[in-house]
Amino acid sequence: MVELLFWPALVAYGEAAVAYAGHARHPGVLGRAATWGVRVGWLVQTALLVVEAVRVEGFPWATWAGSLNLFVWLVVSVYLVWGCRPRYRLLGLAVMPPAAALLALSYVAGGIGRDEAADSSTVFLVLHVGLVLAAFAGFTLAAALAALYLWQERRLKRREAGIFRLVAPALVSLDELAARTTALALPALTLGIAVGVARLVQRDDGLDALGAATFVTWAVYAVVVAARYGLHWRGRRVARLTVAAFGLVVALQLALPVAHVA
Repeated sequence: MVELLFWPALVAYGEAAVAYAGHARHPGVLGRAATWGVRVGWLVQTALLVVEAVRVEGFPWATWAGSLNLFVWLVVSVYLVWGCRPRYRLLGLAVMPPAAALLALSYVAGGIGRDEAADSSTVFLVLHVGLVLAAFAGFTLAAALAALYLWQERRLKRREAGIFRLVAPALVSLDELAARTTALALPALTLGIAVGVARLVQRDDGLDALGAATFVTWAVYAVVVAARYGLHWRGRRVARLTVAAFGLVVALQLALPVAHVA
């Protein structure tokens, strides 16, 4: 059952990634096809996660590979809030290719259809892993919005031919959405870290490399939020800072295992 759900989700996300690339060259029907690919893929992946949760008594996404599966779903979920609107279809070009690649990687690494649950309590894992991954999903979308801002600003300054051929959000809208997404994701990361620290204190354990890197990530994004709302940075400066901070999320999600929570 899990296999039957995984492959349609991957195909739908892959179709969306290819269609978004085609939409960037020839706007029109490919953009609508990409939107439906995202929606269908999300529905199928949701069913996949439900099946995984039902078949295992516990939290089935505590491993590094399993977390990628859940992370992809969270990223696409956040994207679907407004990303499928015609003006934001270009954003799909930054979101869906990595989403499809990470979903495929989670399968190759054995994160699909695990029959055993993690040793830690389900409540702890939902609060800690769930909140941290939700925050990372928010940071991912914020980085995509910031990157789209920088790309669109560059096109406007160069007065590129055909700039109005592709419908894109206004720079002010991109700037505001990226800032709001980051500001909403930071409290989720704060709560996820707090739950993890409480667990360490309860077990009398020390801070590992992943925990230390997560603290650094929190501090960097706190600086991003402070720069935007405290120092009132706008536009290019805060967009570049948001994209640069996203490098820490990539490092945490790909370079370091999350199995320390088990």
